Amino acid sequence: MTAMSKDIRASLEQSRTSVTKLVFPNTTNHHGTLFGGTLMQWMDEVAFIACTRLLRQKVVTVSMDKIDFKTPLPEGTIVELIAKVVHVGTTSLGVRVQVFKENMYDDERELAVTGHLTFVAVSEARKPIPLSIHGDG
Repeated sequence: MTAMSKDIRASLEQSRTSVTKLVFPNTTNHHGTLFGGTLMQWMDEVAFIACTRLLRQKVVTVSMDKIDFKTPLPEGTIVELIAKVVHVGTTSLGVRVQVFKENMYDDERELAVTGHLTFVAVSEARKPIPLSIHGDG
């Protein structure tokens, strides 16, 4: 995407999506930390929203790559998930998701998890179709 238009760059910036969650007891494992599968679901949701905001097309997840769990997310932790489309191809797009851990009662905040997801746009028949950047003619 070296010859990317200003409109596409602006659209990519607008795809940035942030969701804030709280780790409740019903989402924790026997260690008192967030289930990895629950976090992966949250990551998929925020990435899906970022893609949809960019394309305004139906999209589906085709892969979740290299999810790095750097630190656990204990019960009572505020979790902010930030997704941004970082790659647009002909038929697929890539989304980076960063997950930040915040303590409820102080200003401590740290990057806890990172991951990359890939999506494709699909037709009504659920077949992959070419991407069309919203507002790109």
